[in-house]
Amino acid sequence: MKKLLEILGSRKFWSELVIMTAGMAIAAAAVYYFLMPSKLVVGSITGLSIVISNLFMVAGIPLKVSLVVTVINAILLVMAWLMIGHEFGAKTVYTALILGPLIEMWEKICPLEKLLEPGQTSLMGDVWFDLLCFVLILSASQTILFHINASTGGLDILAKIVNKYFHLDIGTSVSVAGAIICCTAFAINPFRLVVIGLIGTWINGLALDYFTASLNRRKRVCIISSRYEEIRKFIIEDLQRGCSLYSVTGGYNGHQNTEIQSLLTQDEFAHLMDYLKTNDIHGFITAGNVSEIYGDWNAKKRKKKHIA
Repeated sequence: MKKLLEILGSRKFWSELVIMTAGMAIAAAAVYYFLMPSKLVVGSITGLSIVISNLFMVAGIPLKVSLVVTVINAILLVMAWLMIGHEFGAKTVYTALILGPLIEMWEKICPLEKLLEPGQTSLMGDVWFDLLCFVLILSASQTILFHINASTGGLDILAKIVNKYFHLDIGTSVSVAGAIICCTAFAINPFRLVVIGLIGTWINGLALDYFTASLNRRKRVCIISSRYEEIRKFIIEDLQRGCSLYSVTGGYNGHQNTEIQSLLTQDEFAHLMDYLKTNDIHGFITAGNVSEIYGDWNAKKRKKKHIA
């Protein structure tokens, strides 16, 4: 109980709660305004729910898509808790259970009917535009949630299981799990729409990998300079980052020198380059993008020390 109260009283908990709510509101808007009107079954639990809802409708039993989403997610949450981890499972409990209510929230706040032109059946008026809008918005939402070890539930749970146990990229995992679900659309949609859904699932995986890499991108900077001590102090004291020093030998002239390597954010890299230019520090500098970091590295920029 004490540990639970500490978690509930932490700033991290409430900030992540706000992020999860905002991310799921974005995902719910994508589903309500772009996926449901076009009846596209992109590889997702929502797509599967649309299939089930339509099958019940044919049988004369009205069943809301939001209700089916909630029921399926509730089942998958048990899998998330047991197979992925308690933190991921607990966060996904929250995000998965609010997806259905958030879809209904958008329906009440701004009904789709008010946005449609007479005779128009979808928001964009074209199934391909609906597909692209849905995939891009959903991918952005998924990236935000995966970044804080949460998910939109449903397909993301299956994708995370594939990612954890088969060590595939998260985008590839989404595409594999989504393609399987997408094929259920043959029960309600013609071949053409199913193919469009499969293409959408593939684009979703690509977009998710791109957004994830962009969000996690860091600069790996390598500097060879005779004034390496000044650079080292600036990185440690001003940027509040770590660095490594290596002894190197020039292959052309045989001179001994020291190379500094450091991982920086984009802003920190820009500050470093400004510092080198302002102080007229010359050297051989290379920089490359790194999208995955394991081990001790502070994801957030450290607060600068107060100088008396």
